[in-house]
Amino acid sequence: MAAAEGKKSGGQMTVVRGLDVARYMGRWYEIASFPSFFQPRDGRDTRATYRLLEDGATVHVLNETWSKGKRDYIEGTAYKADASSDEAKLKVKFYLPPFLPIIPVVGDYWVLYVDDDYQYALVGEPRRKNLWILCRKTSIDEEVYNQLVERAKEEGYDVSKLHRTPQDDPPPESDAAPTDTKGVWWFKSLFGK
Repeated sequence: MAAAEGKKSGGQMTVVRGLDVARYMGRWYEIASFPSFFQPRDGRDTRATYRLLEDGATVHVLNETWSKGKRDYIEGTAYKADASSDEAKLKVKFYLPPFLPIIPVVGDYWVLYVDDDYQYALVGEPRRKNLWILCRKTSIDEEVYNQLVERAKEEGYDVSKLHRTPQDDPPPESDAAPTDTKGVWWFKSLFGK
């Protein structure tokens, strides 16, 4: 594991220090997460693909999920919240709605844990309202999953909110399904659908 800061006190969380950003790039499959308004409730095969841009500091983010046989996606960027810190505290920025991106939305993306081989990760944010368990493969060993859940609990997350994300193996290809180009899923998400 990348070095983590000492034990937290009060509302602090342990955040990875010295994250090797280049090794973190690539595709991550969502194994579990807290349900959120910005993802379809029936989403499956959810994944994120990260690519470091030429400036070496900005990450291109592609989030994808499949709902009712259609691919839904949103693209954005990520960058260190504090360029002078070695903590893996990032900001992610997306523009909404995805079909007419005009409203910037910025959120926190804190890497709470990543294994030494960069094969699975625990990601959260300071308010503890969002949590993701990510893996390089579409499935994760149950013992590893339980260890990550336990780690999240130690960080103050209500892990009873975790929802396992259905993943097909092999995963779908991005161009193998019709794409929701009208942002229907985004409007439905506003109403909790």
